[in-house]
Amino acid sequence: MASGITGTGVLSGSPTGYAGTNTMLTQAIQTIWSKEILFQAMPILRFEQFAVKKTELGVMPGLTVNFMRYNNLGEASQLVEGVRMETRALSASQFPITVAEHGYAVAVTELLLNASFDDVMASASRLLGRNMALYLDASARNTLLTGTSVLFGYTMDPAAPRTAISPYDPGTVAANRAGLLGTHFLNMAAIKDAVETLATKNIPRLGETYVAFIHPHQSRRLRDNPEFIEVSKYAAPGNFMLGEIGRLFDVVFIETTQVQRLAGAGGGGSDVYQAIVLGDNAFGHAISLPVELRDGGILDFGREHALAWYAIWGFGLITDNAVVRIETN
Repeated sequence: MASGITGTGVLSGSPTGYAGTNTMLTQAIQTIWSKEILFQAMPILRFEQFAVKKTELGVMPGLTVNFMRYNNLGEASQLVEGVRMETRALSASQFPITVAEHGYAVAVTELLLNASFDDVMASASRLLGRNMALYLDASARNTLLTGTSVLFGYTMDPAAPRTAISPYDPGTVAANRAGLLGTHFLNMAAIKDAVETLATKNIPRLGETYVAFIHPHQSRRLRDNPEFIEVSKYAAPGNFMLGEIGRLFDVVFIETTQVQRLAGAGGGGSDVYQAIVLGDNAFGHAISLPVELRDGGILDFGREHALAWYAIWGFGLITDNAVVRIETN
């Protein structure tokens, strides 16, 4: 919040710094600003769009919501005339996801609302929307990072022309995180390894492709590959996923700075970036209460106003085999 009103003898150095509650907002205003928070959050969300969502107005004891994952059917066989077809039972597994409260609050004064040249409430909704989106997407990412399948990057000669690097000589793959020495990058071979890992485990794709979340630092080298297809060359405007930049080897790439960067975690103190490749039904988002705007009640005769986004949700891994993490420099 802006705090540029000075010289009145009334406002403190931080006129928005009220920890108390506020005047009541009408239900209509709450609904309007709750929608504004969601609208502002949409451009930021990357990971959450691929979660299996389940909305439960009520949760089971222990604040859990159960997700169902059906097991594959057995092998079919040839039928014999006159012999009845034998039926088999369906089998499934339940995955409980625990929900919890989440939120963030800001406060302003009545004087600021009346004296400011800016629409403070609109600015608050934008800031709260961005805050909610970053927090929600980080929670989704952290859930995917609990997957147990981990691959590592390949060495690439930074002095050689990147477009001249042969796809048949990708270099040497690092054995572990400590083996990432600053020149182990996300290249064609690492993507092929991830596709092989998921396909070997019979993980269904998300539509026609798997989906990879990569950092801009990682996408820089992929874009140099002549086989990389930019999203503008195969998708009509508006007909692509949030953050989609292109595809390679039946993998669609989502670029986001929400991909985790581990500063100094690699060999020789190099930075490590954790790309994530996933298939269908990888993780779930249990929503007990969708995000909404909350006001803080009445205090100091309406001189203080506080707003917060508030929600009850939880994330959980459903199919561990459907997630592959690729750690690179």
